[in-house]
Amino acid sequence: MVPKPVIVTRPPPPVYSPPNPLLKTAVSTVKTEEKPQTTTLPPPSTTTPKTNPVPSIKTTPQQRLELKRKTNSWAPAALMLNALDNIINNFIDPPLKPSLDPRHVLSQNFAPVDELPPTECQVVQGALPPCLDGAYIRNGPNPQFLPRGPYHLFDGDGMLHALRISQGKPTLCSRYVKTYKYTMENDAGFPLIPNVFSGFNSLVASAARGSLSAARIVTGQFNPSNGIGLANTSLAFFGNRLFALGESDLPYAVNVTSNGDVETIGRYDFNGKLTFSMTAHPKIDPDTGECFAFRYGPVPPFLTYFRFDRNGNKYDDVPIFSMTSPSFLHDFAITKNYAVFCDIQLGMNPLDMIAGGSPVGSVASKVPRIGILPRDAKDESKMKWFDVPGFNIVHAINAWEEDGGRTVVLVAPNVLSVEHALERMELIHAMVEKVKIDLETGIVTRQPVSARNLDFAVINPAFVGKKNRFVYAAVGDPMPKISGVVKLDVSKANERRDCTVGCRMFGEGCYGGEPFFVAKEEGGEEDDGYLVTYVHDERKRESTFLVMDTKSPELDVVAEVKLPRRVPYGFHGLFVKESDLRKTLIASENFTSFAVIEALGSALTNKYSEGMPDNRYYGGNEFIDQIENLCRSRALEAFHLDPSWWGISVQPHSGSPANFDAYTALLQPHDRIMGLDLPSGGHLTHGYYTFGGKKISLG
Repeated sequence: MVPKPVIVTRPPPPVYSPPNPLLKTAVSTVKTEEKPQTTTLPPPSTTTPKTNPVPSIKTTPQQRLELKRKTNSWAPAALMLNALDNIINNFIDPPLKPSLDPRHVLSQNFAPVDELPPTECQVVQGALPPCLDGAYIRNGPNPQFLPRGPYHLFDGDGMLHALRISQGKPTLCSRYVKTYKYTMENDAGFPLIPNVFSGFNSLVASAARGSLSAARIVTGQFNPSNGIGLANTSLAFFGNRLFALGESDLPYAVNVTSNGDVETIGRYDFNGKLTFSMTAHPKIDPDTGECFAFRYGPVPPFLTYFRFDRNGNKYDDVPIFSMTSPSFLHDFAITKNYAVFCDIQLGMNPLDMIAGGSPVGSVASKVPRIGILPRDAKDESKMKWFDVPGFNIVHAINAWEEDGGRTVVLVAPNVLSVEHALERMELIHAMVEKVKIDLETGIVTRQPVSARNLDFAVINPAFVGKKNRFVYAAVGDPMPKISGVVKLDVSKANERRDCTVGCRMFGEGCYGGEPFFVAKEEGGEEDDGYLVTYVHDERKRESTFLVMDTKSPELDVVAEVKLPRRVPYGFHGLFVKESDLRKTLIASENFTSFAVIEALGSALTNKYSEGMPDNRYYGGNEFIDQIENLCRSRALEAFHLDPSWWGISVQPHSGSPANFDAYTALLQPHDRIMGLDLPSGGHLTHGYYTFGGKKISLG
């Protein structure tokens, strides 16, 4: 029986022809001090590993010619608008603040790097534990072009730095998330789509950039309906899919291959049910597999809540109209029965943006609130709000219920200097607090957990929405740099003392990122596992991957991997275990699960062998080509066929051919069918759009 394909909605195919040579002079791509490393680190070998090129969407020569024609058609307009962009940057923009000056923002290890194909790494201390077989992936901003004007740290193109570990052997790969924005700008050879956090620098400059963007849309240089997000914030695994996330757009499905490469599958709208955007911090119930999420924006409803079942099927939106003003709602929490939101003093004011202000600013007169909504709610009728003066969170750590569901407990870092959240991050100080809300009386009590400057905190993922003791948080020194990690025991908050029970500082000149907890085994003790993170030594200009024992009071390093080049500082990461990596199915004609490959008795159905020997769509098929060519020659010999007259395919009957046979078997005589070219759904199941812009779904 042919498995039902998983429908992946893709944007219209990008342009893959070379940019117009005239356009190349408009802006240069990012140049960094490193080039991608393609050599295996000694010991034990000094040979050059074979790596795969970046996968691309398949296009026919006719399509490439048509797309090239369309690109060249707006080349003159692009040159004129690029000149206008230069005028705005050089003559209209006021002097740049440090938070928007790329010379400051992109200094040291915040500077971007090039893509890195899968490259073997060296374990220089200890050994990687068996529970780390899988992939640790960290997301972060990495602009593909050097900014010509104001640039904020949050505005870089998303790049995934993935450390694939197989039987204790690590391989590092760095790839851009191939968003619509990245692809269009990469094909054009210069920036097209305005940045959200740095595009508003003064009233005149904002008006000029707005006119510039409108002109680019009118001349067909980009289509905002395809999304303008960066997918640079975090990752999530739910519904048997891995997603790169940024809260200004839809999720992008990505895949980590068996050899450690990272590929972007496409922008994902969950069969047309997800619109506009989704938080970069969805919550996954470890018991049910359900996913809970939301989106927020500058126009009503300012908050919209939604959820997915364990298979990734989305339920209806729940608009929250009781949030009466736009709030910077970056994160939230869940319990067994509730979703917990924080309406903080950071807000979004469209008028301020038009006037050249920041898209996010503090509102001193606003009283922060905590909202509690039943997580299976179909509307907001049971939403309850509780005033919590002075409680402003950007990230939530965890929440749970006590007293038979009467009390909701929230643990989160409270940002004391919220007015500096975007422009002076080095002045931010966040203290972890434990907040209890009595749902019946409305009484809110708060207990400090630690006075240290802590953020980017995580827990054992098996305890999401459940009462837990241990929190692992990054130490700001100052933010956004992270100088170490601490282990907190939140059960000690009642004792009114600092709850730190473990600590590891990375050392002088060494800074890391958000830690991630990986359990040694399922069902073990809450703190029986490892913390993993990337650490960069600014003196040596070297990066490493650290594995720390969470049972140890000093979070002892049990393994250290020397990386082939530096990994820039970034945002949030995720560890995906090997068994989950094998679940990341795309449409069945593209990728087959390991179990299906075993059942077929052949590896030739794997995505990366798609095509014919010596004429594949992807690289890295040298051995498969040898096997398939040998099988073909033996088959020709067995049937006494002249190879100059006969061709033969020995590939298994699966994927698209099998799908098509099943499809045609269901047709009745005289049934009407529709045939589509590749951009419109030629993979039988990928129907996406019509030329009029109307989305359709096939399958």
